[in-house]
Amino acid sequence: MNKELIIRSNSSAVDFALLKDGKLIELNKEVDSNKFSVGDIYVAKIRKPVSGLNAAFINVGHEKDGFLHYHDLGPNLLSLLKFFKLVSSGKMKDYSLKNFRFEKEIPKNGSIQDYLKPQQNILIQIVKEPISTKGPRVSSELSLAGRFMVLIPFSDRISISQKIESNAEKTRLKKLVKSIRPKGFGVIIRTVANNQKVKELDADLQQLLSRWKNLCEKFTKVDNHPSKILSEINRSTSILRDIFDDGFTGIHVDDPEMQNEIKDYLKIIAPDKVSIVKYFKNKSKPIFDYFGVERQIKTAFGRTVSMQKGAYLVIEHTEALHVIDVNSGNRSNKARSQEQTALDVNLIAASEIARQVRLRDLG
Repeated sequence: MNKELIIRSNSSAVDFALLKDGKLIELNKEVDSNKFSVGDIYVAKIRKPVSGLNAAFINVGHEKDGFLHYHDLGPNLLSLLKFFKLVSSGKMKDYSLKNFRFEKEIPKNGSIQDYLKPQQNILIQIVKEPISTKGPRVSSELSLAGRFMVLIPFSDRISISQKIESNAEKTRLKKLVKSIRPKGFGVIIRTVANNQKVKELDADLQQLLSRWKNLCEKFTKVDNHPSKILSEINRSTSILRDIFDDGFTGIHVDDPEMQNEIKDYLKIIAPDKVSIVKYFKNKSKPIFDYFGVERQIKTAFGRTVSMQKGAYLVIEHTEALHVIDVNSGNRSNKARSQEQTALDVNLIAASEIARQVRLRDLG
């Protein structure tokens, strides 16, 4: 199986197309003017809690307020508020959390008005970018994502990706991470940590702890609210961090600066794969046309999606949900029975719908 990442760069945006055996399965776009990215951390100001929604509207500097639901406060909200109050006053200069005394967890079904007040400053993280008329969705349960793990301050839990199927490997990873995890931090072990050695895991952990220290130091220097104090790493390396594995056979990019950026990142996470990064030099044909991506975009993102053997899907986006209608097309004339037609079409549709859900980010 060939897995390739095709990257198209221009002055205003960068497009990332993931292909499996030449078939488009994921498409991402980074826009230079995109002010808010998932993973960014802000010092924000609470506009007002709304008891009927059990949520608060947060001023994050967007024309529309961010939305913070009670369930997105995180169980250790009180510890977060206490820690950064001590940090901002200069009473806490050790950011490691090893000597920090945690507060009790907030109840799962409490009221947001019991914990947040208007004009109160709070540290939040973007979990969903602004879309249409809605502002960003935010959370005060912070997390820092790395290559092999996600670091969660004010927690002591170790969780493992369900995609790691081997119980022996899960036990091994949990034991390793438990031995290197600093006090006061929880860890989620990512799928790509499978079969990794403690040296690689510890290097990833130290990089995340360095980002945490950087966040705390920036917090002490913030004068204006709202203010971004930690940005997600640039989109090209964040996409590689999340999707890259040993199965990649090629990364093709039409921008020499981005080629060097990706090579530098691969030297850190997978030195043996640096050679698969190729600079696309063909001047007569754009990179997406050369790899057949443009053609697939035009056929895959319309209201009607053609499938093999005459069947097709109709995908409609409504205010509340996405509707997918499966149609047999002219295949109904070729099968021996209605039941066989339904089975054949549904098997084809199941695979294509899974691809479309990922491709269009329908979730």
